[in-house]
Amino acid sequence: MAIVDYGALKLEAIIAILDGAVLVITLNRAKQRNSYGGTLPTELIRTFDLADKDDRVRVIVMTAESDAPAYCSGADISKGWDGLFKPEDEVEGETAHRDTGGQVAMAIYNCRKITIAAVNGHAAGVGMTAMQLPFDLRFVWEGAKLVFPFVRRGINTEATSSYLLPRLVGYSRANSLLLTGATFAPTSPLISSLYHEIIPRREDVFPAALALAKDLASNASQISVAYTKGLLQHPGDTIEENHILDSRALKLTGSGADAAEGALAFKERRPPKFPDILSKISSPWYPWWKIVDVRHRKAKL
Repeated sequence: MAIVDYGALKLEAIIAILDGAVLVITLNRAKQRNSYGGTLPTELIRTFDLADKDDRVRVIVMTAESDAPAYCSGADISKGWDGLFKPEDEVEGETAHRDTGGQVAMAIYNCRKITIAAVNGHAAGVGMTAMQLPFDLRFVWEGAKLVFPFVRRGINTEATSSYLLPRLVGYSRANSLLLTGATFAPTSPLISSLYHEIIPRREDVFPAALALAKDLASNASQISVAYTKGLLQHPGDTIEENHILDSRALKLTGSGADAAEGALAFKERRPPKFPDILSKISSPWYPWWKIVDVRHRKAKL
């Protein structure tokens, strides 16, 4: 693909900067408490889609300015919930609505690169769901206030959180988090397992996430990451089915240049220099799962 100039994307709600092989995305709505609204959803979807296809990008880190009022304070509901719906939803009915939080979550979740959320502030609602759950790894400030307030706001959980959260922390903990709508600290036993690391000082969250991102960008195979994420997200229904999937994936990755380089680097006791890139994946088997078209097909003129 053509080389992406992230600085020329005319982004307003986020800032995207390529730092070596790490794409850093910074939420840029501090005056709105980094609320979820405006152009933020479309800009996130576009940026993660580009990063997925950009062979230069190996890891993506998303964060907020450390002095912002919040990492993400949730949806902008200053004008009520009507802002969530489009005119088409009213014409076509409830089957036409597609939650933008879910669209953002799927763009992040389906990205074949390693994704890291550096949660360096308070987070509520969609700031917990779309802006955290679909990421591969999450760092969080120990002093952050975290809340899934949906049942206390008269709406249901969104942004695919009813799918992701139970798989991340277990159904019992997910029930406690989603059905109470209470505010939790990251150290709570109900939510602490969600995080790769809980950082005492707010200003240290992003540097810690970036340090891991750079390590992974240098030492993790882009192909191995893509196949491993695929196996985690789309496993077989039985252990036997999963055995068939990971066996075929192992034959494909193990026969590639990255595997040869990984073995040689281990033998020579040096850092690897993986040559394979995602745009060169040649097997028609990948992806092996069914891709679901979530677009609504209009039924009315």
